[in-house]
Amino acid sequence: MSDFHSLASTALKDAWVFSQVPSEHLSDVERQWHPCSIPTSVHVELKKLGVIPDLYKDLNEWKVQWIQEADWTFKTEFNVDKSRLNSKHLDLLFAGLDTYCTITLNGHDIATVENMFVSHRIDVKNLVKESGNRLELHFKSPWHQARQAEESNGGPMPLWNGASNRLYSRKAQYGWGWDWGPVMMTVGPWKDIQLETYDARLEDIRIETTLTGENYRIASLQAKVTVSTDPDDRYHVDLALKDADGGVIRSTENHPAAQSLHWNLQDEVEAWFPRGYGNQTLYSLDVQLKDKHGTILDRQSKRVAFRSAKIIQEPLEGQDGTSFVFEINGIRIFCGGSNWIPADSFLTDIQPERYRAWVDLLVTGNQNMLRVWGGGVYEAEELYNACDERGILVWQDFMFGCGLQEAEQAVIRLRDHPSVVIFAGNNEDYALAESIGVMDYNDNSGDYMKSKFPARHIYEILLPEVVNRLSTIFYHRSSPYGGKDSGDKTVGDIHQWNVWHGTQEPWSNWDKLAGRFVSEFGMQGYPDRQTVDQWSDDKTQLFPQSRISVNHNKADGFERRLELYLMENFRHGFDMPSYIYYTQMIQAECLAAAYRLWRRNFKGRGKEYTSGALVWQINDCWPCVSWAIADYYLRPKPAFFTIARELEKYTVGIVRKSAKTFANKISSALFEIKEEIEIWGCNSTLQPVDATIELVTFNLETDHRDKHVFEVQLQSNASTEIWSGTVPGQAARTDDSQIAEPIIVQARLYLSNKKDTVVARASSWPEPYKYLRFPNPGLRITVDNEQVRISCKKPVKGLVLDVEGEECSWSDQALDLFPGDEQIVHAKGLNNRAVTYRYVGDHDI
Repeated sequence: MSDFHSLASTALKDAWVFSQVPSEHLSDVERQWHPCSIPTSVHVELKKLGVIPDLYKDLNEWKVQWIQEADWTFKTEFNVDKSRLNSKHLDLLFAGLDTYCTITLNGHDIATVENMFVSHRIDVKNLVKESGNRLELHFKSPWHQARQAEESNGGPMPLWNGASNRLYSRKAQYGWGWDWGPVMMTVGPWKDIQLETYDARLEDIRIETTLTGENYRIASLQAKVTVSTDPDDRYHVDLALKDADGGVIRSTENHPAAQSLHWNLQDEVEAWFPRGYGNQTLYSLDVQLKDKHGTILDRQSKRVAFRSAKIIQEPLEGQDGTSFVFEINGIRIFCGGSNWIPADSFLTDIQPERYRAWVDLLVTGNQNMLRVWGGGVYEAEELYNACDERGILVWQDFMFGCGLQEAEQAVIRLRDHPSVVIFAGNNEDYALAESIGVMDYNDNSGDYMKSKFPARHIYEILLPEVVNRLSTIFYHRSSPYGGKDSGDKTVGDIHQWNVWHGTQEPWSNWDKLAGRFVSEFGMQGYPDRQTVDQWSDDKTQLFPQSRISVNHNKADGFERRLELYLMENFRHGFDMPSYIYYTQMIQAECLAAAYRLWRRNFKGRGKEYTSGALVWQINDCWPCVSWAIADYYLRPKPAFFTIARELEKYTVGIVRKSAKTFANKISSALFEIKEEIEIWGCNSTLQPVDATIELVTFNLETDHRDKHVFEVQLQSNASTEIWSGTVPGQAARTDDSQIAEPIIVQARLYLSNKKDTVVARASSWPEPYKYLRFPNPGLRITVDNEQVRISCKKPVKGLVLDVEGEECSWSDQALDLFPGDEQIVHAKGLNNRAVTYRYVGDHDI
């Protein structure tokens, strides 16, 4: 048999040119063709050519808005080997076109597309010749196409963030401008283009794995192959299940392609677990398609893992509503993680290793879940692969409302990743519908197309059918979505924005703001000083209130909100170093408190009152001020480290509250105020552990100290209450003019089998910090190559380390220090250089 039967693929990557098209919108254009390779976008290429400036600097974002209002053409020529022209099928594959594109081959329009999330396979056998094939991609202005669609559908609709016409475009929504991102509406072939020739190919391989039994040790695998052409009974497949080293676990040859394959594997394979609970064991299923002569026509290798994933929603002990807890292989898990937005405004600039670096950062930060937010894109395979390999669970939103083809392609592409454990229909669409009065929760008719909120048809009819038909992954109709409404704190998930947005609560109220699963919450903070320095080459503009600094924060009212939290909590200056530091400290303190208080609510089976917290957000799409806990350049902010400490395997927590008790019901002058604290510990392992808690105090005014010791057992996979009482050394007050003693409380956690090592720390300071007089702490910092030893004579709040010159990778930051408790920070790349530092109160004004 000749070789042309087998599938052959050629990437049409190089030898492209692109040009702006004179149009009714921008007609005075001299047509010039510029060489490029794909995938790419117009902005990226124009920047390479020097036609446009660095779009992340200064106010340059606003100099390039014309790009989205122009039409563009990309074109190339290619040849095809004569032997391949004899194949039964010759297809062009477009993995992603951004967004409104007419495809022309040899003068014939072969498709018009308008959805950047959808791939396209087009049969071009009758149009392709041996040489000189001319392929052209004609992209229309996304701005004008969406505006026309908006006008033809009755005009603007309500929305949060971005331009209103974005609602009429199947294009990444964040590119229209968001409260953390610039207006950068990309255009171009943003994914690969391939030429494929074949007689028959593997169109789909549906794999389902199960893990059952008392200890989830009994495994099975079912595979169903779909062949692209002709009856399936003409073909056979060879299948082999292999481990990571290529060893064959189970195989079969000449299996009829039309028949499903089922293997009972018993305990021949290992389970896949999230990080912290077991190994991330991965396998591959190699499939070869053969014709009746035994000729191999196509081959694919699919990722396989064995795990059980459920979301448990059941009544809770002592509280209303139901749980919303992820259970993997029978283990109920507190999900501490982050939201993910696209890592760049220009997706084709993201290299595969950058995705892995982000996932590695999640692991470093002790996180175990990533929510892929619904205003970006269905992300690159490299991101999901890294999550599979590192044990990060993935919450996957659909990209707002979407059509059947888009939904099916997304589910089919992502279903084999063991990390993907939930699909959510959209981001905040129900919340928006509630806010404008078009959501009727009493209408459960299923006939929503004539209702005031017809998108319910997508979220409640279309998407669940697609997800359930094509996968075994849990479907959640929206994020957030709950019981009586999207803000119901007793059912489903919530987005808790009453810190920063909404009622702008103090972060000490996080415990009152808890939900069953908090899938969004956040606080802004400035990025690393080196990131700020890159905003502009004009250093006179690098102050907090400059036009350039303001343009690098896209949140409405951010100055008022930042200053609200700054003024309520800290004395601070307006020089850039002070502003960077204190906004970072707000973010660090605020977010750590959320994780600390909500993890406390994970109290064991039947008492999972809060089962997850996903901060908004882990990353940025450009260098800016935002809610991200690591900036565009993967530089962690102090909040990254305070969160990481709250997500350690073992933690200890303290909360301090003032209790005012009146002598009787009729008097407002006779009362007693006591400062009370509560202490608890958390243990995410599956075994209880014996531990010692040391509670130590220090009076900033008198240097008086107290110490108390508690012997406790931390229950497995839950929080354990340890002690509550008045702050040691703090006398009760009887009128509001009496000032509480400035007593700092620290708790240190030791495991009973390792009593000389502090496993976890927590500290409680009188708040707000602006009232404290911080004495000279007698700070001592000793550097030994890449190790930094730190000690003090009086307590230190929020110590942040830095170094001039080449950057370091710090193991910890935003430290609270206590006398007699030396801490060690590792700094990769420090190489004995001098360390600079800052802490709360060291530059009081």
